[in-house]
Amino acid sequence: MAEDMASGNAFRLQVESGGLATLTFDNPGRSVNVFNRAVIAELAEVVDELADRTDVRCLVLLSGKPTNFIAGADVDEIARITDGKEIEVAVVTVQGIFSKWEDLPFPTVAAVRGTCMGGGTEISLASDYLVISDRESVRIGLPETKLGIIPAWGGCVRMPRKIGLTAALDIILAGKAVRPKKAFKIGLADALVPDASFGHEVRRFADLVIAGKAPKPRKADFKSRLLDGNPLGRKLVFDQARKQVLERTGGNYPAPLRAIEVIATGLSDGPSAGFAAEARAEMELAVSPVCKNLVHLFRLMEGSKRADPGAAPGRPVESTAVVGAGVMGGGIAQIIADKADVEVRMKDIQEQALAQGMAVASRLFDKQLERRWLTRPEAARKMTLLRPSLEYTGFAAADLVIEAVVEKLEIKRRVFADLERTTRPEAILATNTSSISIDLISAEMERPERCVGMHFFNPVSQMPLVEVIAGSRTSAEATRTVADFARRLGKTPVVVKDGPGFLVNRLLGFTMAEALWLLNDGYSIDDLDRTLREWGMPMGPLTLIDEVGIDTAVHVGRILVDAFGDRLEFPEWFDRLVDDGRLGAKSGKGFYRYKAGKRQEPDPAVYPLLGLEPTAGPPSPQLVSDRLILPMVNEAARCLDEGVVATAGDLDLAMIMGTGFPPFRGGLCRWADQQGLGKLREVLDRMAGERGERYRPSVALDRAVEGGGLYALWGQVGTSNGDG
Repeated sequence: MAEDMASGNAFRLQVESGGLATLTFDNPGRSVNVFNRAVIAELAEVVDELADRTDVRCLVLLSGKPTNFIAGADVDEIARITDGKEIEVAVVTVQGIFSKWEDLPFPTVAAVRGTCMGGGTEISLASDYLVISDRESVRIGLPETKLGIIPAWGGCVRMPRKIGLTAALDIILAGKAVRPKKAFKIGLADALVPDASFGHEVRRFADLVIAGKAPKPRKADFKSRLLDGNPLGRKLVFDQARKQVLERTGGNYPAPLRAIEVIATGLSDGPSAGFAAEARAEMELAVSPVCKNLVHLFRLMEGSKRADPGAAPGRPVESTAVVGAGVMGGGIAQIIADKADVEVRMKDIQEQALAQGMAVASRLFDKQLERRWLTRPEAARKMTLLRPSLEYTGFAAADLVIEAVVEKLEIKRRVFADLERTTRPEAILATNTSSISIDLISAEMERPERCVGMHFFNPVSQMPLVEVIAGSRTSAEATRTVADFARRLGKTPVVVKDGPGFLVNRLLGFTMAEALWLLNDGYSIDDLDRTLREWGMPMGPLTLIDEVGIDTAVHVGRILVDAFGDRLEFPEWFDRLVDDGRLGAKSGKGFYRYKAGKRQEPDPAVYPLLGLEPTAGPPSPQLVSDRLILPMVNEAARCLDEGVVATAGDLDLAMIMGTGFPPFRGGLCRWADQQGLGKLREVLDRMAGERGERYRPSVALDRAVEGGGLYALWGQVGTSNGDG
């Protein structure tokens, strides 16, 4: 019989007569376990007490949360601290506690049955053994670099010693979380046990530990011994890691580079030097603007995952349908089958399109098989959830139908008329339109309240944003249903109001137009694209136009010009590209040449076609920022003022998730506020005088300047939860 020997607010210690002890971490009042000041202080007392125990022969660390082991440090505390010395003291304190844990006079077992991140992984590394459940949803990792910091509670020191240098760098530098099977394969976990009998298997493992029969640490393979075991091998690994980090980040994210330095110190000079290097690095990184911006983004993302409990409830979705196959329809159908695990009817009028949609889905499942995210039987079963059809057979059972046909109003209206006839009155009807008004699409519907926009970005499998577009007659129930379902698909929903270009394409339209004007001014295609990439965007504006499709960009551009008049202009030569058959990547030629579907060098034939000459030389980063980013800031203020999006936080989340706006800058609105909105308004005013009225600061921007900034006026916590 277990005897309760000690208890506190977060930790409960039980010791059995045979010497098996369990320490259960159950953070009161929270859905997940996190290390905050109070918890750390309590853990210190518990560890000191354990060090004096003589009746414990093995200690198992458990979680009282059903789906979470330990989520890591309290992110709100990271956001709050601005004193580097305070960070250093806090890090050294926790390192000391974890080292005492590591030195306890009896073996310890971390029993991981839920999400284990950051500090949770670090205390597991300080344990003698790590046992992990085989439940598919379990993840374990060190995501600190995604917050602009490093694993500083011993993670950079202990992880390479546990699993080898190469595998540790793979996890730490990218902020990765791995699945249970991978954790066991690389030696991070000492045992992989069935989730259905987790408690029994953990106890059996602990009994083996007490009996001295626990599995011995696995030996590193020959390659790891060759690289990790000598300074020259380690130098080769570190040099390659630095090169890869710089290629991936452009040097804009300092944390991975500091992690390499710290890991190198820990391996060459020993654990004590490694711990000291961790604390020094964290002292600098945690108070940096990059860290604060990435923490800001993390909080926005966490907020978007939670639906507002006071909002109108959505409808349950157990059966779905997609109208329009092809690349987009196939991608939407595949992610529904994969993530929601529900049946998807996929309808088109052409057998060829249906075949293409099924082929798209099959390729996506094949990629998951290659990465071992799915087993072959799982992939086969999910593929059977896709039901292609030339008719509306089965649509009467659908709770949610997503239309993904060509971007033509008359065709979409015809489809929605068919859907009103073939679906139940309560079914939600969503359109994947990227540019056509929801009110126009639903204008002839008998029940327009069930029509809502669900704008996926291409490619569906990779882009995390879904714009949920509420028309003037869309019901709160429809909006909430689609937002909730987007979360179920692993997407980030942002609710926006119906209007030209909605939110993301409206703002991007201003950057794309300015890129064309810079091309018109004599700057070259590659110089423009390279400079914006160096500023932090994932691709240059002309590459983006090629990827979107030049014909699509022209189509959306015309809609925006009609809506916004003089403040948005495109060069008159833009149509010539389409007339020349240059549609971008999909046609094999655009601003760039393409070979076997892959982008090559810029096509020099573009310049004479447009009557241009690239003689201006490389643009300065400041010029690119002023001309390409400030017009978006100006329009962002208008979007907030018009209520297109509820808050500055929602707008930033949409731009980061939908366009790849540099996360290290915190989002468009946050960046603008940090630059000084008044200074940016002065730049726009000057450009308006020099170059034209399209740069003139908006009344909304003036309001934001007077109100102390975009965040000061329009706040951070938004309605991306789908409450309309």
